[in-house]
Amino acid sequence: MVFQEPAKYLNPAFTVGEQIREMVMLHMGLDRSQADARARELLGLVGLGEDGRVLGAYPHELSSGMKQRAMIAIAISCNPDFLIADEPTTSLDVTLQLQILKLLRRLKNMKRMGMLFISHDLSVIKEIADRVSVIYAGKIVESASKARLFEHPMHPYTRLLLMSIPDARRRGKRLAAIAGQVLEAREDPQGCVFAPRCPMAKELCSGESPKLIAHEQGHMSACHFAEEAWKL
Repeated sequence: MVFQEPAKYLNPAFTVGEQIREMVMLHMGLDRSQADARARELLGLVGLGEDGRVLGAYPHELSSGMKQRAMIAIAISCNPDFLIADEPTTSLDVTLQLQILKLLRRLKNMKRMGMLFISHDLSVIKEIADRVSVIYAGKIVESASKARLFEHPMHPYTRLLLMSIPDARRRGKRLAAIAGQVLEAREDPQGCVFAPRCPMAKELCSGESPKLIAHEQGHMSACHFAEEAWKL
């Protein structure tokens, strides 16, 4: 099951309850009474109460955080084994982000559900992920456990991303910036996709595409010079 930004995918013409009931009646074969009970149960599970107030509310009557919780209720309504959360905290303030992350973690553990969490926000990824894969131009360029990736990034793109985030430990130091622009979707260069923007690119990089190679502790990187030290 996939869920994304609620403002785009909650139908404004139907109540939250109607949208949940539709899912469970269609996919689980429940009748109207059973679907109503299931909807109340799900709203209670995501912290929206079981008193029916949200059940009969339209999306425009809910706050951003409540809409996101309603979307999560819809996403888990049919007991999926695997949930794809695509930018689930986008446009939410930091407090709501933390609430949603805690809710997702609790549901994942409660239901023993696998989760693929997609985000551009590394601080959010650090909060929820077990293993992280970094994607550039549609290709995985690095993959490792969360602890390993944040402490020992190997790919230049990952390193630059981490160095572009404000950090109290680097107070007074200039934040990194990644020069150039992301490739157009139609472009498919012969060499490394990151080479035009990479500060450590060499002739080999523009002629040969690096493979995703396993290093120690299950750490994988697609870079010819992943283990070389470098400075900006």
